[in-house]
Amino acid sequence: MKKATWKDLIPDMLISLIPLITGIILLILVFDILLIMTMLFLIFVTTSGNGYIRSSLTCNHCKQREMGCPADKLFHPEKQDHSLL
Repeated sequence: MKKATWKDLIPDMLISLIPLITGIILLILVFDILLIMTMLFLIFVTTSGNGYIRSSLTCNHCKQREMGCPADKLFHPEKQDHSLL
């Protein structure tokens, strides 16, 4: 099984970073309150929304987690199985 690292999450992070960087550049060029509100909404959805969906809706019900999900091991290292030691 492949071990997940933070480096593997870079494409996932770029999905949010590219629009935020573009928004910052646009704010420098032309200030717009709607753009600020859209960027704040994107940050909220990316952080809180993703955390809620992954912790409450998807990962808790996923069978892959029980079989040894690399992402679960990356985000929850304290839950490692120490019974093999």
